[in-house]
Amino acid sequence: MAVQTERSSVAAAGDPFAGARILVVDDEPANIELLREVLRGAGDVELTVTTDSSRAVELVDDCDPHIVLLDYHMPPPTGLEVLAHLRERFAGGGPPVLMLTADTTLDVRRRALWLGARDFVTKPFDVLEIELRVRNLLQARRYELSLASRADELEAAVRARTEELEDARLEALERLALAAEYRDDHTGDHTRRVACTARLLGEALGLAARELDLLELAAPLHDVGKIAVPDSVLLKPGRLTVSELSVVRSHVKVGARILGGSDSPLLRLAERIALRHHERWDGGGYPDGLAADEIPLPARIVAVADVFDALVCARPYKPAWPLERAVGEVLGGAGTQFCPATTEAFARLGHAELVPGAD
Repeated sequence: MAVQTERSSVAAAGDPFAGARILVVDDEPANIELLREVLRGAGDVELTVTTDSSRAVELVDDCDPHIVLLDYHMPPPTGLEVLAHLRERFAGGGPPVLMLTADTTLDVRRRALWLGARDFVTKPFDVLEIELRVRNLLQARRYELSLASRADELEAAVRARTEELEDARLEALERLALAAEYRDDHTGDHTRRVACTARLLGEALGLAARELDLLELAAPLHDVGKIAVPDSVLLKPGRLTVSELSVVRSHVKVGARILGGSDSPLLRLAERIALRHHERWDGGGYPDGLAADEIPLPARIVAVADVFDALVCARPYKPAWPLERAVGEVLGGAGTQFCPATTEAFARLGHAELVPGAD
């Protein structure tokens, strides 16, 4: 018998048979005809039948049945072999299987149940028993699908809410960075440019995509501690006194305190950058005089990006440097102020594109 699919026209609101897709696999045409009559009379069903057990798994994929009625004794593949294939295909899930068998021995039932069969109907068939067992399995399957759909909806809602909260947190961090920077950069673009340059340097150094994303988000917060530096010191046009210089340098520890204590990978990275981006490769920086690889790589990267942007941009206390001079200053700091590998990566960038207003 070729595969046949048909739709009955009997419908009952709320009935588990309503709209049900049912697959019947039995090598005996007489059994197929009896089951077709029973199931079509039970409700509005889409019925697919076959006597070819080798098509069973394929038909499950094609018609996505709510239930499979599967004969136990068939030419290879047998019902048990089909069950094994379905178990492997759906990893314990998939549509429930109602086994059809004349063998009522305990061993047969145990083997079928172990392979995932949900219930049995014995031959010769009792028409009412078939309808009731199919009805019960259809009700259970619809409930399973409903729960899965609801779980998917809840997961999507949680994911959307999480993304919304993450966006809000990132916006808050961005605004915090702008608030700190706006006092001596009225455009607020310094933080954005430092983030962009830091990402380019990270790419040139071979950082992974996730590391680059975190670096780009954390870099703008490097000077958040400037909030604690008075305008009289931060915007002073002349040379700073020793006391004033100490106040300015305190911004790295203030920034680390503001950002510290979080479980967020982003804020932990931002804390390290804020604290260490004024350390020097030769150990002459602050706050702790760390040297070389003692300085976290993200802080070494931001140090180059920060200094370069500060040089090529005008500030209340200094004019903008020409591009060539600023590039030379950064490259000249390799091995003393800056990490050699980072300055080498910087040398490979298109410097004109990093300057404000460049095309």
